[in-house]
Amino acid sequence: MEYLGWLLLGLVAGAGAAVVVVKRMGSGSSPPKDAVSTLLKRHFHPLPLDNLTIAQRQFPFRVRADLQRALDRLFGEQTQVVHFCGVRREYAHEGLVLSDCILESQHNPAVSTPPEYEELDIGEEQPLRVLKSGLWLLEQDGVRFAVLLSPAGSYGRITGMQFQIGTPNSPAGTQIAQGFFHHVETAVQQAESYRGKILSLEEVEHSYSGESSGIKVHKLRLVEREQVILPQATLALLERNVIQFVKQRQKLSQFRQATKKGLLFHGPPGTGKTHTIHYLARALDDHTTLLVSAEQVGLLGEYMTLARLLQPSIVVMEDVDLIARDRGHMHSACEEVLLNKLLNEMDGLKAEADILFILTTNRPETLEAALASRPGRIDQAIEFPLPDDEGRGKLVRLYSQGVTLTDAGQAEIVRRTAGVSAAFIKELMRRIVQFHIEADGDGQLTHDDIDNALDEMLFKGGSLNLKLLGAATEN
Repeated sequence: MEYLGWLLLGLVAGAGAAVVVVKRMGSGSSPPKDAVSTLLKRHFHPLPLDNLTIAQRQFPFRVRADLQRALDRLFGEQTQVVHFCGVRREYAHEGLVLSDCILESQHNPAVSTPPEYEELDIGEEQPLRVLKSGLWLLEQDGVRFAVLLSPAGSYGRITGMQFQIGTPNSPAGTQIAQGFFHHVETAVQQAESYRGKILSLEEVEHSYSGESSGIKVHKLRLVEREQVILPQATLALLERNVIQFVKQRQKLSQFRQATKKGLLFHGPPGTGKTHTIHYLARALDDHTTLLVSAEQVGLLGEYMTLARLLQPSIVVMEDVDLIARDRGHMHSACEEVLLNKLLNEMDGLKAEADILFILTTNRPETLEAALASRPGRIDQAIEFPLPDDEGRGKLVRLYSQGVTLTDAGQAEIVRRTAGVSAAFIKELMRRIVQFHIEADGDGQLTHDDIDNALDEMLFKGGSLNLKLLGAATEN
């Protein structure tokens, strides 16, 4: 009985304490001073907050550079910024919305914080500083409104950026909301941050530099027209199917002809396919180039969205045989799904899309016929053969520009390198110069330099070395 008495006394005391807590946390309590609801109430006074209308748009996370530039231009022109701050709310796992900011709550209110930015690499001298989230209290033509920028996503994963605009429920408020979204959408469509650059999608959020990426901007080496050393037949096909095709696009469109095109670059390894793509990316300087690696084919849908947004564009997929080999040699349904995705994306482009598809392969015979043998997907195959004597001579001159090489030395190299690739010649010239440096040379390459390098590359490395360096036969 004594035990039950003490238990009863404990329950009564606990209930009393709970009543005290409830009274202290009652509905009459005020939200904290830094609550966003207080800022909003003050900003819209005397208009009650329940008389607002909230409009919303979501944009892909990867276009936040253009969103930031749109904001930088918009606020401060015709719109007065009454107040600006960052916003935070604990446990907002699915993103923060304006209705959360309006809600007066003591337990989990949205509060004002210093604005947070991140450095975004867009391939320019300085990274672009982009806002992670923020709240603007604004006034335009005597009408007060609020704009909230916040990350949007699901299951804790950020997939986009969300704008919400709160305006008075009136024609003037509706006009302000429509004008704001039109301005933002125009900036996204213009895509000035990435247009004309060489891009790939990054699945990791941050690079080793600490700058955020999402879209990575590549700086390819400069390749001039005279550095593209190929047979005349190959150069003629490139000129007609790429350079001239792009120049004549507008007239082709006037005659109701398709302005999209698919090209297949094929040939042995090291014959200049990637080198030529570097040249084309520079030669078509008004085009945006998208580099799609084989393992990124799952992102092909997003790549094609960017290609349409940033057109005229070039979509490059190297080693396409890794995902587009003949169906008879596939071993799982997953492989066929990836192939179908590629075929559908290429086939689904509208005829007037200003997009060039450039696919490369070292093994054209293994490709699926539905890709390689169907006009509208692949419109022209261009072969990159091993260089002939004349081509090897030009390559030797190209890669020996920093040193002096006699005509006899060049002839010796050409004679002893029949059947090798352009990549082999490039490495050979570097190896010759290395032997020359080790011999304390003065810049005039000697027969011994050439002989030592050829001996090391053609004989001492064995057949595997020959294959790795792109030599078809032993010399």
